[in-house]
Amino acid sequence: MTAGIDTPDPRGRTGLHLHGRDLSGNPRVRILDVEVLACDWAVLRRTTFDYRHHDGHWSRERRETYDRGDGATILLYDPVRETVLLTRQFRLPAYVNGHPDGMLLETAAGLLDGDDPKAAIRREAVEETGRTVHEVEHVFDAFMSPGSVTERLGFFAAPYDGSAPGADTAGVAAEGEDITVVELPFTEALGLVRSGGIADAKTIMLLQWAALDGPFSRR
Repeated sequence: MTAGIDTPDPRGRTGLHLHGRDLSGNPRVRILDVEVLACDWAVLRRTTFDYRHHDGHWSRERRETYDRGDGATILLYDPVRETVLLTRQFRLPAYVNGHPDGMLLETAAGLLDGDDPKAAIRREAVEETGRTVHEVEHVFDAFMSPGSVTERLGFFAAPYDGSAPGADTAGVAAEGEDITVVELPFTEALGLVRSGGIADAKTIMLLQWAALDGPFSRR
């Protein structure tokens, strides 16, 4: 009996080896086997498939995919004061891959956990910044690391009331979150992208959207 396949894994899931086996949308791909390599908080799978190349020949390929579920992120902005509200928190993967201290400046974000993306990001915005957001706008969706990670991230934006007092720290303690809330002038945030002070992809994408097509564009 294998956890995640025959018996529940730590998150109560079974049948994890069936995910992706019935895909038929691409006639150039034939799924042959799906193995579960690890399942705890997320699921690591190895899929074996045949792939038909442009010249017609078939090759057998094996790929590992990391499935952590889909998520959402949001840029909170004050259009009057021209500020944005970000978070700073420790990210172990960045730390072990060369970031000086692993403390990244980011837009609020989180997993959907079964919720509608807009509802999920409202929840995460409150948890991570302590602020209630106003009308939420869907900006775009993107696969953040499609070579190995299955996650599709929904990108949103919403104004917040920067004149109202807010907490300096936030997060769900039971989930190990220790988040500092950081308010910055929008131009300063863009400058941090250029200097490397902001190195998180989702945050860079939303800040650039805000400058090109969003609330701080000069159209």
